[in-house]
Amino acid sequence: MEQNVFSYEARGNTLVIHLPRELDHHNCRNLRYETDLLLAENYIRRIVFDFSQTEFMDSSGIGVLLNRYKQMAGSGGTVALYGAGAQVHRILNVGGLSRLVPCFETKEAALALAR
Repeated sequence: MEQNVFSYEARGNTLVIHLPRELDHHNCRNLRYETDLLLAENYIRRIVFDFSQTEFMDSSGIGVLLNRYKQMAGSGGTVALYGAGAQVHRILNVGGLSRLVPCFETKEAALALAR
């Protein structure tokens, strides 16, 4: 996967978003735009964020995750994430997202909760 490219995987009504190495203000605009389109065109009830390749995230990344959490919660859906390393976990803790969004080690565990 290219360094700053997102990829998406649909699993029924679950959208898995594979995040790039860096999640910052430069690429969060694309993430917001692309997921807005995917959510508008599909019946998505769950979003699972894949942080397994992500080494850096700034406040823009926190903003995107928080926005998607609110959007899913407002429609009765859920959000989960997996694969976050120590640095990303620190950022999630400081941003308060670790209290809202369940964090898992593996994709299988995150998808199991998302059912």
